[in-house]
Amino acid sequence: MKIVELAHIMSGPVCGMMLADMGADVIKVEKVPDGDDSRRFSPILPSGESASFMIVNRNKRGIALNLKSTGGRDVLKRLLMDADVVTENYRAGTMEKFGLGYETLKEINPGLIYCAISGFGRSGPFGEKGGFDLIAQGMSGMMSMTGEEGREPVKAGSPVADINSGILAALGIAAAYVEKLRTGRGQMVDTSLFEAGLQQMYWPAASYLADGTILPKMGSANSTSAPYQVFKTSDGWINIGAANQSNYERLLEVLDAPQLASDTRFATNALRLEHREELVAILNNRLVQKSTDEWMRHFDEIGLPAGPVLDIAAALAHPQTIARDMVVETEHPTAGKVRGLGLPIHFSAAHKVSSRPAPLLGQHTREVLKEFGYSTDDIERLIVDRSVVALVD
Repeated sequence: MKIVELAHIMSGPVCGMMLADMGADVIKVEKVPDGDDSRRFSPILPSGESASFMIVNRNKRGIALNLKSTGGRDVLKRLLMDADVVTENYRAGTMEKFGLGYETLKEINPGLIYCAISGFGRSGPFGEKGGFDLIAQGMSGMMSMTGEEGREPVKAGSPVADINSGILAALGIAAAYVEKLRTGRGQMVDTSLFEAGLQQMYWPAASYLADGTILPKMGSANSTSAPYQVFKTSDGWINIGAANQSNYERLLEVLDAPQLASDTRFATNALRLEHREELVAILNNRLVQKSTDEWMRHFDEIGLPAGPVLDIAAALAHPQTIARDMVVETEHPTAGKVRGLGLPIHFSAAHKVSSRPAPLLGQHTREVLKEFGYSTDDIERLIVDRSVVALVD
């Protein structure tokens, strides 16, 4: 799959990196003179490279085009004549201003899959409105559900809408590519941060659409079962998922609390939800008496779903993270060894992921243009008239 990525910052680059990790040839096209805005996001490494840029642009080749110039637009059109996919996450109408909208490009390449990720999608009253992850989390209902009752709205700590929209885009592209292989025809694939946020609201939507119930904020607790939340231990926090009767009974066994088994307030899941605060108070008094590791040993012995609350350092160093190849290393030309998150999809058939680091600005401009028929003299002319930026060979 040949992909031309015009997308920037996070949602589109996440989509491109996932597909590149699975074997797609992704050519990342950056603007001139400064490239993707995330190149200036913190933290900036001593080499001058942005860790934020590098973590979502692995396995791509990078070129830099001035789409405000005729030469830059002509280069892009030539790339797109032979591409399977183009991705972009500009505000609606931006590509049309350059004469590079979907209606134009599909005339150049009828098999082109044009994937647009935007704030709210390409239709509806907000179709032309820009958006960010924070806005999407607020408008999708996510922030109304996050945190504790009585507190101000809180967004998820990670940019969930940004990342999820990239995953949805990759899924849509894969489906459109299957259709292209069958028919030869391309199409528009359109998703948004707003819809990526809404998609995270399955359980709250189920309650509201069923009987009009709007679920309250519950912190780490759950509206469908109890106990299913975080608890304090003597040295930290632990999540316990006693989400059904058998797991609840396993929990009581470990806690040596037979009196709870006969307590009518907690006899069923429905009753435990009704008396959740009372139950949590009793469980907290027990759980705070031992460390997280001690409880984990007991819970693992009986197969009770539980896990410690880890910070990012501990999560990335966890043996399961390492065993699943979720931390990968590449050799960057200026930053040296760079670690990032691996592909969270695993295949039983042979699958080799290249170890190409995120590109420098214009690193592969000459290489890519030569592949598409430009001579050395042609490339030098494009560089001189500032239609492209290319690193010195």
